[in-house]
Amino acid sequence: MTEGPRVAVVGAGAWGTAIACHLAARAHAAPRVVLVARSTADVDAMRLARRNEHYLPGVALPESLALSDDLSTARHAELVVTATPIGALESVVDALAAAGVRAPLVWLSKGFVAAEFPGDAALAHRRIAPRWRAPVGVVSGPSFAGEVARGLPTALVAAATDAGLASRAAALLRGDTLRVYETDDLIGVEVAGAVKNVLAIAAGLSDGLGYGHDARAALVTRGLAEISRLAVAEGGRRETLMGLAGLGDLVLTCTGDASRNRQVGLGLAHGRRLDAILAALGHVAEGVYAARAACALARRHAVDMPITDAIARVLDGTLPVREAVESLLRREAKAGEG
Repeated sequence: MTEGPRVAVVGAGAWGTAIACHLAARAHAAPRVVLVARSTADVDAMRLARRNEHYLPGVALPESLALSDDLSTARHAELVVTATPIGALESVVDALAAAGVRAPLVWLSKGFVAAEFPGDAALAHRRIAPRWRAPVGVVSGPSFAGEVARGLPTALVAAATDAGLASRAAALLRGDTLRVYETDDLIGVEVAGAVKNVLAIAAGLSDGLGYGHDARAALVTRGLAEISRLAVAEGGRRETLMGLAGLGDLVLTCTGDASRNRQVGLGLAHGRRLDAILAALGHVAEGVYAARAACALARRHAVDMPITDAIARVLDGTLPVREAVESLLRREAKAGEG
């Protein structure tokens, strides 16, 4: 490229590829975009096929989309978007800093990062912001990569440590069939994005056991109350959980067949081993890792999260699947939970 990219998308999985394709294919005011993959082999394969057949098969990469395996390509970008699993976020951020990248940074990851003590957890921005020279933030909301890549209508939310970054990120991403709204409730958005994956496992368990739509609706509704309690305890706002980042993403993840976390629940309900389910998925199911982290935060704040706790025990193998779901559906609701 003769000039630096306006936007660098780091992480060539399904979601990173979809966002990069959307940005590069915009009909008007298309920004210069580079998609940074983790290996030369991945880049060579995408250049040859002009597709990312491993993570996003059947979707053509726009000719205007540049490809690289060099993080320093992002050094002169106006915005860096990371699209890695949450567990890799901190190491990728450190690598970007080492490569001389200083641009504002937003991530598409949903989940919790490790905190100072084993078994503890933290919101990503609380770990990343102190070590990044520019503002940071997150883009979240109800979205499947394949639908975004195919140009189907989608609405997301951008939140950041700086209102200007949330506005710029939303403006760059907004276009055609993708709407992006701004919020200043970074805490609420991050908590919602992390815990909804755990609740999707619960919905998959219920559906896999044949308990029907009524039971799933009850789990989703009570699960939203769990997310709200934790978000407020962390410093977020309850109304955020009624919007796209909360209710919207929760409903999609708990009902959509493309949800990896829902597929984990379905597999467990059918008696499959967790390791076999994850190997077959070929992608990270963030709810598996977020369950214990959410429980740790709930204990820290003395917040009651029975669904999340039950899923954590199912994943640990200490609570049978049917017993977990039946106990949740039989549980008497406390005041304010219904």
